[in-house]
Amino acid sequence: MVQYGSAMGDLANQNASTAHNATGHNQGVETVLRDALVRGDRALSGVTPVLAHLLASTGHSLVSDAVVARLRGMLAHLSVQLLAASCPNGEAIDPEILDRFADELSEDSAVLSHCYALAMEGYLSERLELRSQIDPILSPLLQELIASDQPAVAELAMASMAGQSRFIQSQRRMQMPLSELPAELFHSVLRRCESHCQRYELSTESGAVLELKNGFDEGASRVGLLARLVSSMRGGAQVALDLEHAGLALFASALSTMTRQPRELAVLACHERQAARLALTLRAAGLGEGAIEKQFLIVEPAEGMPSGLDTVSPERAFALLKRSTTAAAA
Repeated sequence: MVQYGSAMGDLANQNASTAHNATGHNQGVETVLRDALVRGDRALSGVTPVLAHLLASTGHSLVSDAVVARLRGMLAHLSVQLLAASCPNGEAIDPEILDRFADELSEDSAVLSHCYALAMEGYLSERLELRSQIDPILSPLLQELIASDQPAVAELAMASMAGQSRFIQSQRRMQMPLSELPAELFHSVLRRCESHCQRYELSTESGAVLELKNGFDEGASRVGLLARLVSSMRGGAQVALDLEHAGLALFASALSTMTRQPRELAVLACHERQAARLALTLRAAGLGEGAIEKQFLIVEPAEGMPSGLDTVSPERAFALLKRSTTAAAA
């Protein structure tokens, strides 16, 4: 009896020690991920002022050249569309006034951040196509959805493909169609344009602006269509978490929907300096360590995949991301 009781005591002590070590390991993984996420958030928070500086200067790095050039073109395109809609009878607009309005748009952190995320998505799409042969427009998953026996899903998939094709063309031309802006930004830039016209005493054509507003449909935008397509897949949306199969656009929309994060953050998580955010986002979406590793091999972030992800539950990963997003918004 004594020996049996002693053995049971040793086993209890061993189990307690194992549980303590597992808890400690779990906390260690969380600490590493949380610290890396904070660093990543700090980097993202510094992007907008740095971009504003780069847009105002000519000296910047080679990698930044591609993104900054896209941003310049997108802001200039927004400026042309807005002022052209505001001026009556299609009268010519002073190029200097166009440039000043583009500069004014670049000082709007919301506009700049949104355009930056789109420019980064365009850049990453090109990189993934060159390095991993991932088609930026028609992925295998999108082909399957177009061939769906559910007419509504097939129609949404076709519309999404057309929207993605327009996006890739716009990125190559360094353009930003007004119709692709989120509703809040769309109305914000219209108000900014009205103020700009008043400041320079430009006559405005309210009818054209009203027509622009009436024709705006956020649900028909590329991002709106992709979100609706992911929702139509219901539980099957998990297959969109395979970057190689889904393509970046559908992958980012699925991540955004399943983790309730802004889509811009889902895109930026695929950047080489956002490994912790990508790992936590994929874990929050329900992927295991093996599936997450597969995505990391495709994205190839500079920091590599954090180890011990399976010790962090999807619920805990979601909580860490939510805390990060809330802190960033504060």
